[in-house]
Amino acid sequence: MMNEPVIELNNLKKYFTISGGLRGSKSYVKAVDGVTLTVDKGEIIGLVGESGSGKTTLARVLLNLTKPTDSSVVFNGVNLSKATRKEMEKFRTEVAVVFQDPASNLNPRDTVMNSIMRPLILHGTPKKIAKQKAAESLEKVKMDSRYLNSYPHQLSGGQLQRIAIARALVLNPKVMILDEPTSALDISVQAQILNLLLDLQENLNLTYLVITHDLNVIRYISDRIAVMYLGKLVELGQTEEVIKNPKHPYTEGLMAASPVMDPHDRTNEKHLMQGDPGSLINLPTGCHFHPRCPYCTDRCKNEEPQNTVLADGHQVSCFRYENEYIG
Repeated sequence: MMNEPVIELNNLKKYFTISGGLRGSKSYVKAVDGVTLTVDKGEIIGLVGESGSGKTTLARVLLNLTKPTDSSVVFNGVNLSKATRKEMEKFRTEVAVVFQDPASNLNPRDTVMNSIMRPLILHGTPKKIAKQKAAESLEKVKMDSRYLNSYPHQLSGGQLQRIAIARALVLNPKVMILDEPTSALDISVQAQILNLLLDLQENLNLTYLVITHDLNVIRYISDRIAVMYLGKLVELGQTEEVIKNPKHPYTEGLMAASPVMDPHDRTNEKHLMQGDPGSLINLPTGCHFHPRCPYCTDRCKNEEPQNTVLADGHQVSCFRYENEYIG
């Protein structure tokens, strides 16, 4: 079966201008710097990286909340930079987002019913039909209809996240962007929400982009992992391949810093990353990761590595693998 691209990014850039100095000189924060990524229909992509790596900015560009500096987002074959009003209205119904803290994204003065209905009302759905669809959406996330008249302060964190997911589902989206969907929840509730998301993805044929710091979440839910560091996409591959055989030194460091859930996996000594995360304002020359890299050479300090596609489709931006380049 051929892959059907839903989201296509080709050398996408998002820079923020900052001024400095008495002469009004300008510099740039390169939050997203040349990211190329394709997300296929029905796929779950996990986007990982430290704070400040550009993950959330990339999500904001995907959601069309901020315009790219260069290149564009192509959604279902439509270039969003050139989309008509009708195409943008369709895009807004087909892409939904679930945030990290559901309590801060639900109006404390609104009932669950009103919160779930709101996207429908904004898109012109009659109130009677909106109420019916809100009840159906709540049922999809396995919550009883009696909660429709509840207020956020009456509910637990897990229940609030289910309501946030129900609100995201109410317009029948094709793609969901999940920004740290479980990080604010207890560990037992995290598993319930992840299982719910997997059930919904399978039953509704959804496409997910999951942004998280938790590599165990990514390992559990995603088909492929994309790793970002200081605005760059440094590694991309199948989840198990990236987890078991990380190619980029930064990915190796992330894996070493991740808690081991199975004590039988504690076979090798961990080598934790040294140094602090770099700054997007004052980027290193050459490879952005070279100040923290145990394999750094003079070339790494002066040249920027290009993306290398390996035999298994695994992609990495590192000079150590350039001789294995196949495409």
